[in-house]
Amino acid sequence: MIANDEKSDVDIVLERDPAPKSRAEALLFSPGLHAIKFHKAAHKLYLKKRYKSARMINYIARVLTGADIHPGAVIGKNFFIDHATGVVIGETSEIGNNVSIYQGVTLGGVSSEKKKRHPTIGNNVVIGAGATILGPITIGNNVRVGAGSVVVKSVPPNSTVVGVPAKIVQREGATKIDLHHEELPDPVVNAFIDICHSLSEMEYRMEQIEKKLGVEHKKIPLPSVSRTRSPDLACPVEEKH
Repeated sequence: MIANDEKSDVDIVLERDPAPKSRAEALLFSPGLHAIKFHKAAHKLYLKKRYKSARMINYIARVLTGADIHPGAVIGKNFFIDHATGVVIGETSEIGNNVSIYQGVTLGGVSSEKKKRHPTIGNNVVIGAGATILGPITIGNNVRVGAGSVVVKSVPPNSTVVGVPAKIVQREGATKIDLHHEELPDPVVNAFIDICHSLSEMEYRMEQIEKKLGVEHKKIPLPSVSRTRSPDLACPVEEKH
């Protein structure tokens, strides 16, 4: 997707949300679309310094759509909000082109000072449901933020971040928006898999050393555990790629 190709708000909904079956349905029943249209009207008033009128529209939009987008936030082309409920976008937030966010996303501040205190989001970014991005940090182009992540540091372009606090788990040269934010690696599981592989390798090397030294290798039985171990807790070495 080319960042400069502007599409209508309805086309964006039909492109990224499979639920609406027609343009009329998308126009009438997409709260994310309504939130964006309310924001455009409020932002125009905000730029004219008609702050009370802008905040009034913002307040009405929050009641009707569930999204609280401050009139001062700067939003680029082809912006998409899925469901809208619980979305909060602060006053000094800046959002690039072709950005998609899901329900419960917060672009928040960490300071009460009257200065830049909210995030800057690049182009072609996907922010998963419930993710929180705090402070005047920068999220680079083509970044994916996993659902429920808390991002407190700037993220370089072409990265995937997950966790609390969010960590970079993947870097790749993506050039288009990718809505599959559910297909993200789990850094905790990957760490356990690496530990399991390291232990297996260590056991093998110890066996080889014992053989060379003529030491008889015997398996030492572990003490029994009273509780029953779940099969899910077995070392998932076969899952490592």
